[in-house]
Amino acid sequence: MKRTIVNPIIRDIATFVQTAKESGSKVSEIEIVLMPGGGNTLHYHKTYSETFIADDGELGLKLKDEVKVLMPGETYTVKPMELHAFFNPTGRRIKFKIKIEPGHEGFENSLRILYGLAADGLTNNKSIPKNLTHTAVLLNMSDMNAPGFLTWIFPLLQWIAKRPKARSEEQRLIRQYC
Repeated sequence: MKRTIVNPIIRDIATFVQTAKESGSKVSEIEIVLMPGGGNTLHYHKTYSETFIADDGELGLKLKDEVKVLMPGETYTVKPMELHAFFNPTGRRIKFKIKIEPGHEGFENSLRILYGLAADGLTNNKSIPKNLTHTAVLLNMSDMNAPGFLTWIFPLLQWIAKRPKARSEEQRLIRQYC
């Protein structure tokens, strides 16, 4: 599997430092290089925490009711079900780490697939897949959700993700991008 992946839409480079498989499912650790203006959209994870560790440069975090800026060496842990997003508040590239606990192979694979889809022009300008089945598969695989419209249609997305056609598409995406 590739250790380093690039998402041209949200403008970041992710390197898998330690995978869930390598750690016996204890942790997934990923180093991110984020360009100026880069970041992701508000979302939450259901079954794992996500710790952000600022390394080189300031890291912005959007939380439910506030915005935090982590300085190099500072950390912040987002617990399951807490709404969050990260962003680069500076005019230069930054580097930070993410630790997912417990480790989550589905999250890792969903990143690989999402970045591959983005590189292939199959996502929108927020890096959301254009294909509804791909969105359903990735949300189910990564155990995450987003506020707004996706929350409203989440039961439909879960139903789509569990259909035999989506299961075969999930396997195809894993073979292609993972």
